[in-house]
Amino acid sequence: MGLRGVADGPVLVLGGRSEIGLEVARRLAPGRVVILAARRSAELTEEIAAVRAAGASAVHGVEFDADDTAAHAALLEKVAAEHGGIGVAVLAFGILGDQARAEQDPAHAVAVVHTDFVAQVSVLTTLATLLRAQGSGQIVVFGSIAGVRVRRANYVYGSAKAGLYGFASGLADALHGSGVHLLLVRPGFVIGRMTEGMTPAPFSSSPGQVAEAVVDGLRRRSARVAVPRVLNLVFLATRFVPRSIWRRMPR
Repeated sequence: MGLRGVADGPVLVLGGRSEIGLEVARRLAPGRVVILAARRSAELTEEIAAVRAAGASAVHGVEFDADDTAAHAALLEKVAAEHGGIGVAVLAFGILGDQARAEQDPAHAVAVVHTDFVAQVSVLTTLATLLRAQGSGQIVVFGSIAGVRVRRANYVYGSAKAGLYGFASGLADALHGSGVHLLLVRPGFVIGRMTEGMTPAPFSSSPGQVAEAVVDGLRRRSARVAVPRVLNLVFLATRFVPRSIWRRMPR
């Protein structure tokens, strides 16, 4: 039996090595089929074992390259066909990129925006079509505090997240009444592999804390979740910081 309020059916994690994605999968795993999608999927042995140990009825690894947008539709349609649909889809892929490099290297700037925005739009559009046809399902999208008000210190990554927030918000409204639920999660600084070597910012969280908030949001059918919740007040306060001060804010 699944968690009350969470859509029945397989759990698909796009970004099968993501610490947050795996923590979400472990919490949703009991009694479910879980599909971990990532590049070099044959090397997902440890990740598959961890999700299986959490109680999944079966765990599968599938090859997925977020940047290969032309292949998204075929992959997602194949997953849905082979597993009888998709219950919960978690978009856990993304990159921080190198801000200093992106300011000098247009190709790197485009690569960050492509992975963190364009590829997400591609996956979301395909998933929305598939789940509308099912008449059910849930989608988890990860925004970021960086996209609430873009800072000079990380404006490339922040602008991609700002665009994703706008797209996901509009898509959630478009899905209203379809039986499909989209949850937009906006964490602050998450302490993990992706931020290794960086000084944690105030109101930091762990992958486990983010995953707990995701599962709670899925159960409640929430539209948006901030992690931690106090960030909702921070989001509001950022609107009133003068630009002369805001441009000096750290990452």
